[in-house]
Amino acid sequence: MTNPINAKDAQIHHHLGTPSDIPADSVRDVSAALRALLADIFALYLKTKNFHWHLSGRHFRDYHLMLDEQSDQIFAMTDPVAERARKIGGLTLHSIGEIARLQRIKDNDAAYVTPQDMLAELAEDNKQLCSELRALHALTSAATDIGTTTLLEEWIEETERRTWFLFESSRNTTGEND
Repeated sequence: MTNPINAKDAQIHHHLGTPSDIPADSVRDVSAALRALLADIFALYLKTKNFHWHLSGRHFRDYHLMLDEQSDQIFAMTDPVAERARKIGGLTLHSIGEIARLQRIKDNDAAYVTPQDMLAELAEDNKQLCSELRALHALTSAATDIGTTTLLEEWIEETERRTWFLFESSRNTTGEND
């Protein structure tokens, strides 16, 4: 048996709710987790673009192109995440303010960051995102939300790959200084 929904949620569901066979409490929990995930994806996207725009140094071209490719991949997740929340009967983000309240990926507003520090920070952020994707995977699996679970598996693979590339690119194995 599902938990009853409160009056405010019932009114929102009346206007925006998509019919779903997923229990209401699971819809609430999964869509809340998807909103937080989406906030982190936007935060990581913007940080990746920030570093892409502010790179300098000897490996500029390679790192610039890698971060451009990665930011495109991260941004490509945004619409499917938001649409999953709506498809199961939940809500998604409404504003930049909501992103700021929900994001767990920390911003970097420094005027200058070395290329190696940029790559290392993004590697850690992608690692964090991967952990969040895995936690959401457990939640969606338990809720029998197969559609979201399947998407999460692809995003975990992509995020692991980004983490790997960033980690390997940030390693200073030759003693050179960027």
